[in-house]
Amino acid sequence: MNASHGINLVVECKTGMVVIGRFDESNGFEVLMHDVDIWEKDGEDPTHWIRETATYGVDVKERDYKFSALDVEKWTPLGDIEKLA
Repeated sequence: MNASHGINLVVECKTGMVVIGRFDESNGFEVLMHDVDIWEKDGEDPTHWIRETATYGVDVKERDYKFSALDVEKWTPLGDIEKLA
C-alpha cells in the first residue's frame, strides 16, 4: 500500500469486505486504519454505501482497525469516489 498517511481510503478486500477510513500505515503484513466504517454484507453490492459515505462522510464504527494486507484487492482515495446526486 503506497497511500499517503492520513488520506481517507476505500479499501476493497478479496473477501468482499470494504473498509473506509483514514490510512495510517502498512508494514506489508497488516494495514492500520483509523476512524473506519466496514461493509461486510455478503453478496450485496457496496457501491451505494461507498458513494453515500463519499457524500456524507464516514460513519465511524471503529477508531482503530487492523486487517491483513494480503486481503487488499484495490484501494481508492475516498475523494475520488463519485458522490450521490
